[in-house]
Amino acid sequence: MKIFRKTFWLITVALACCISSVDAQKSVESAPELVLKLEPRPDNPRNSEGDFVTLKDGRILFVYSKFTGTSSSDFAGAYLVGRYSADGGKTWTKDDRVIVKNDAGMNVMSVSLLRLKDGNIALFYARKNAIDDCIPMMRVSKDEGETWSEPTACITDKKGYFVLNNNRVIQLKNGRLLVPVAWHITPAGAAFNGRGKLYVYHSDDNGATWTSSDEVANPDGVVTQEPGLIALKKNKIMMIIRTDAGFQYQSFSNDNGTSWGPAAVTNIQSPVSPATIARIPSTGDLLMVWNNNGLTGSLKGLRTPLNIAVSKDEGKTWQKQKTLEGDPDGWYCYTAIHFVGKKNVLLSYCAGNRPKRTSLSITDVKLLTLNWIYK
Repeated sequence: MKIFRKTFWLITVALACCISSVDAQKSVESAPELVLKLEPRPDNPRNSEGDFVTLKDGRILFVYSKFTGTSSSDFAGAYLVGRYSADGGKTWTKDDRVIVKNDAGMNVMSVSLLRLKDGNIALFYARKNAIDDCIPMMRVSKDEGETWSEPTACITDKKGYFVLNNNRVIQLKNGRLLVPVAWHITPAGAAFNGRGKLYVYHSDDNGATWTSSDEVANPDGVVTQEPGLIALKKNKIMMIIRTDAGFQYQSFSNDNGTSWGPAAVTNIQSPVSPATIARIPSTGDLLMVWNNNGLTGSLKGLRTPLNIAVSKDEGKTWQKQKTLEGDPDGWYCYTAIHFVGKKNVLLSYCAGNRPKRTSLSITDVKLLTLNWIYK
């Protein structure tokens, strides 16, 4: 009997070790994985603000803003280049492919990619000619990104400096395209105004013509910048807004983006940094990426840490919060969210170092599993 008990105990311990080892392996496999790091090089001081699209052959295209010269300023020279992944985002090509050359006075930058309902791919970006001349442009590819159409301006009724962040353009179920922008300066020598006026431009003919909404009202008088959009259920659209109030703000549209309610504060604590929200296709929940550093303490106002959270109630509340990046010297912002199959998520974001003055110069791409996000 003693031999049997001892044998049984040894088998139990061995099974426990095996199970523990398997669980540990699953945990390692589900942890976020850095799959691409785009660091500065000579004559390339900054790589930033990109977006993804899955091609029909299964490859993923990542297009980002590649700066040239010696300056990493938003007003320095830059053009758009692409990298490809053929294995779901795990590995990427090592050489850049030129997507859009710099045909502007300053740069072309800040990419949004979108698979249109007609099967083509739309590419949106900012063409920046001067401090008072920055307009979102749209190109279309009918051959899976091999070639692109001539650019079409998304704003023709106004002039000035308009900011369209990366990974921001959406298309509704009815085919309407929505471009959220912040208008910071008009021509004629006025100073740059950080207090942006928010608009959403819409197109019902696949980008051939565009119409502006009215300005989003700002009753609190906070600084509003870099709006983003997410289509909610029951034909409702939410705008998420970067502000200087210590919280993200929001606005809603019930008429497909034609008109918008006044901007109002949310419970999402945030420095002056944008948040990005996308719907998880396999669960229907919302995924948000933002800087949740609170209103006090040593990190107040800094773009660190980088956090993710899930909403099961259309953005009213957020749960499953996790820290993706926690370096107090880090600088994390301008995220793009892209879902790969039913289980994985690709995130790109600026991941520089504030003391080293590389805040916007480095872009990281990480591969996450929904298992890790939900656990």
